[in-house]
Amino acid sequence: MIVAAKRLEQVQEYYFSQKLREVGKLLSEGKPILNMGIGSPDLRPAPRVIEAIQKSMGDSKAHQYQSYQGLPELRKAMADFYAKNFNVTVDFNSEILPLMGSKEGIMHISLAFLNEGDAVLIPNPGYPTYASVTELVGAQSVFYDLKAENNWEPDFEALEKQDLSNVKIMWVNYPNMPTGASGSLQLFEKLVAFAKKHAIVLVNDNPYSFVLNDNPISILQVEGAKEVALELNSLSKTFNLSGWRVGMVLGDSKLIEAVLKVKSNMDSGMFYGIQKGAVEALQLGADWFKDQNDIYSKRRLLVFELAKRLGCSFDEKAVGMFVWAKLPEGVASANEYVDELLYDKNLFLAPGTIFGSNGEGYIRFSLCVDETLIKEALKRF
Repeated sequence: MIVAAKRLEQVQEYYFSQKLREVGKLLSEGKPILNMGIGSPDLRPAPRVIEAIQKSMGDSKAHQYQSYQGLPELRKAMADFYAKNFNVTVDFNSEILPLMGSKEGIMHISLAFLNEGDAVLIPNPGYPTYASVTELVGAQSVFYDLKAENNWEPDFEALEKQDLSNVKIMWVNYPNMPTGASGSLQLFEKLVAFAKKHAIVLVNDNPYSFVLNDNPISILQVEGAKEVALELNSLSKTFNLSGWRVGMVLGDSKLIEAVLKVKSNMDSGMFYGIQKGAVEALQLGADWFKDQNDIYSKRRLLVFELAKRLGCSFDEKAVGMFVWAKLPEGVASANEYVDELLYDKNLFLAPGTIFGSNGEGYIRFSLCVDETLIKEALKRF
């Protein structure tokens, strides 16, 4: 009998992988399911981005292996993007590493810095991949609370009371998913100081800065942040390129070198045409962000109305492409409530519990749904 590796005993199949099979089965049975659970942009990339990948197909090197570090012009475009939008200066030759999506970066960073038994600080609620990757590499997940009463920010007093001697990485994510908390430079300053004090690699996962957010910030704006901090970013949400798998990690050259050692043993470079399209996307101007956010703003108002009809409460000032809503009093289980909506109203939402125990009592609406479909959901209530 062939037995899977013991590391798989510590992780579960990704929730959406399993749940979408269930949703797919209902659709195959003719159920009119409206999927408002997944954050996969339904809007198209800019035409010039698509034209760039099409035009690149005739280039002489288009179909060869590519550099593990990506095209120099892609790294330069990423550096220019950070300089223009965050006022952050990075050396495109040594302080940026393109990734096949930032999810890949979570694994690479973990493999680069964690030994078996090391501890990792993970937000609760937070992106489930932080914990699953930590377990896969044999490290220990140590969850820290994010709560509404503290604006979904870490409680540093509580953190300092813990034994941090074995902590090697701390994951943070602002603007926050799933809660929509925006974070601030003041918070980043506290986080950098905390990481320096305890010799922790601090990683900010930052893919939502430009979605319904008037104040994009980067942890690398904090003076001295490069000594301890890395930042992940992605073109998935910002430029509607989720299926292209284009991301990046930025930070001090020594930290980037460690990540590159892992990455260079994992793949043989990003497809040339995708890199060319990404260069074009990174050069889009303010009008792109405005047009995207005009669409998301209209959708969010409709989702607010839907949440109200469900008796939920929410923060209208939250940012990003989701609405994080507190369930009505008396609803005991987010999972049961979501299943009830799925089977009674043919509406799929994400239960807050998939993001951690502090997500109990919450549901998450995605804005990656056309207005007509949100209006259809409203009719069902």
